[in-house]
Amino acid sequence: MKRLFKKTAAVFLTTMILFITAFFIYTSIYYKAEDVAVNALNQDIKSGRAKEESQYILLPSKTQTDTALIFYPGGKVEAAAYYPLLSKISDQGITCILVKMPFHLAVFNPAAADKIMKEIPDIKNWYIGGHSLGGAMASSYMASHPDSLNGLILLGAYPYGDIDTQKALVLYGTMDGVLSREKIKGAADVIPIEGGNHAGFGNYGSQKGDGIALISEEDQQEISTDAILKFITQKQKEKSGQ
Repeated sequence: MKRLFKKTAAVFLTTMILFITAFFIYTSIYYKAEDVAVNALNQDIKSGRAKEESQYILLPSKTQTDTALIFYPGGKVEAAAYYPLLSKISDQGITCILVKMPFHLAVFNPAAADKIMKEIPDIKNWYIGGHSLGGAMASSYMASHPDSLNGLILLGAYPYGDIDTQKALVLYGTMDGVLSREKIKGAADVIPIEGGNHAGFGNYGSQKGDGIALISEEDQQEISTDAILKFITQKQKEKSGQ
């Protein structure tokens, strides 16, 4: 019996070691932010334009509005890759909070928005969004907190969970080779970005399985910014009864 127990324990321990090793190898390989994103972030942190916390990067609106967007990065993508996009949105009057996920995977902290909303109580109008896997986790959070959020913004992602699709905006590139088009048919507000691809919402280079973009990352992000601002403006009007 003791021999059997030792053998079983040895097999279990070996399996766990292999699993942990495989996990760390898997998570150690991720899409890193390009220099243009990293440099912009570092420069804004030095100037005070942005503030880096342990779990997120805060980009306060220059106009000090009471509206904010919490953003979950795509799976295995460094958070800083989305700084150029969120910087554009923040410049237009929306405070943005870029979440830094454990192991660059939003599945390990889908409720990250809880902490953020508690730490920034002055915000009255909250929106949540994300790219790819981050969008799925943002959608899941929206489903469980429907009264805490005014809207959901999905980039290269589809609604996940029981949500009011009238409160969701979906943006995707027509050259996206990763997103399943079938899964976005249920969304009410869907905007295709002509020539854009899956990775173009961030600045992290090409992504495995993705299509080749016909427009630049900057152009895709400019189009996205305009669509996001229009969506938020409309939701704010609806909330105020205008």
